[in-house]
Amino acid sequence: MMFNTDMKEIAQIRLENARSLAKQAGGTTPFAIKVDREPTQMSRVMGSNPTKNIGSKMARHIESCFGKPSGWLDYDHDSGARDARASYDANTSPAAQPLRYHRYPVVSEVQAGRFAECIVPYPAGMEERHESTDYEAKGSAFWLEVTGDSMTAPAGVRPSIPEGTLVLVDTGVEAAPGKLVVAQLDESNEATFKKLIVDGGQRYLKPLNPAYPLIPINGNCRILGVAVEAKTRL
Repeated sequence: MMFNTDMKEIAQIRLENARSLAKQAGGTTPFAIKVDREPTQMSRVMGSNPTKNIGSKMARHIESCFGKPSGWLDYDHDSGARDARASYDANTSPAAQPLRYHRYPVVSEVQAGRFAECIVPYPAGMEERHESTDYEAKGSAFWLEVTGDSMTAPAGVRPSIPEGTLVLVDTGVEAAPGKLVVAQLDESNEATFKKLIVDGGQRYLKPLNPAYPLIPINGNCRILGVAVEAKTRL
């Protein structure tokens, strides 16, 4: 198949997109920290005089770290390239990209309760960390990092939410039985992440790890929100 000779090479597209992300992050060093690489390594692939190209494996890693969908770095976001993209073969063109991304704060187990009450625990714009997603929340939303292994299911069982996973919690989604929810028990000032179930008319918070007991709900807790997305970095 013939391509427009003016079309940018994939290496140039990745370089321009990576530099754009670095600018958003505050420079090459913050960018390198976010993608867990040495700044000198990043300078070699995206500095003023790069000596290496950004390979496919690195491109997918960068996308994951910045909450971008797979293939985002390979996509020429310059509006002037739209006509050229129309001539791509279906097997080689990048997948259609979401029109809008949403950024939600990453909060601690203590801050989660205050977010569910729509009381921001720190001034707007001063949140320590955000993560992006194409999911548009129905209510206030936040990312919560899973701690402990109570939601790690036995091998081969799904879902399994290991420690370190970020779960996106939407306070506007109904907490129906079978949903994974974030709740706050009366005797604790921290949130807990469990599966909501009903057995014999009694509601429980159920860990996915069978080594942990069921927690009966009898008016002793409030549901903060429902987990709608999870992301794990290797």
